[in-house]
Amino acid sequence: MATEVQSETKGRSSPAREGRGGREGASRESGGRGPEGRTERRAEGPPEIDLDKLINDSLYLDNQAHAVVSRMRDLDSGTKSQLRRLYNAVRRACRAPENERQHQFVMLRARLAYTIARHSLRSLETLERLLLQVTRKNDPRGYERFRDLFEAIVAYNE
Repeated sequence: MATEVQSETKGRSSPAREGRGGREGASRESGGRGPEGRTERRAEGPPEIDLDKLINDSLYLDNQAHAVVSRMRDLDSGTKSQLRRLYNAVRRACRAPENERQHQFVMLRARLAYTIARHSLRSLETLERLLLQVTRKNDPRGYERFRDLFEAIVAYNE
């Protein structure tokens, strides 16, 4: 019974959150598959970035950077200064002592989420999801590759 109440509560709060953007709510009304709209959001955006491939394959990193930049050009405008600020924060987090690095990246994810919401940078949502993977894995190579990806995105966006 508690599970039913939780699922009903989630069902009520989900449309309110999606309604803020306007565009997502419209895609749900146009024939969405799932009641919570999860399928539609995935179909709209680019596929998720695979962290293991990112760590092991430099060409994959380069291709993903190009994909993010092209999506930025399609969806967002005026993001160069925001990107540089975020990139500087990524560099600082990478330079943090190893015992503090995970915490720095957790806080970076919060900052990235705020920036995405504040400036409507929907193209960076993929990076937010990748940052969550990197933080959970807590691998120094993952942090370095995330920094490399961000550096490539800043460079290609110039």
